Amino acid sequence: MELACERECSRGEDYRLIKLTITDFSSKREQTVIVECKGHDAARFHSIDHAHGWEKDVVGMVEQKHGKNKIVVSFECETLKADRAAEDHIRQFMPKLAGLDAVVNVGRMSITGLDLEAVETDGDTEIAS
Repeated sequence: MELACERECSRGEDYRLIKLTITDFSSKREQTVIVECKGHDAARFHSIDHAHGWEKDVVGMVEQKHGKNKIVVSFECETLKADRAAEDHIRQFMPKLAGLDAVVNVGRMSITGLDLEAVETDGDTEIAS
């Protein structure tokens, strides 16, 4: 989901912030982080430290609370698949998403500081058993 900025961005027209949801499909747990995205079809994602000029809820998601591990995300597209190659890839790995005429970014992703065992509720952290 792309987030709207309240002022003009000086980082270029291909720069935007997005909400990235990381899902552990075996436990059905998710964690959402805000990352900067550069590029359009061949995207690059990186963690950010601040979100000045964005809406308050976005700034709040970016700013880390004391005692909370910071999630660091990095992704660089190495191969871009479109048309038939993208559809074949989607049918193989994500069949429920087939037929959406999407492009597929293939590359290395690094995620550190992610703890899907901790479930956040109303600002408190509970440890799942």
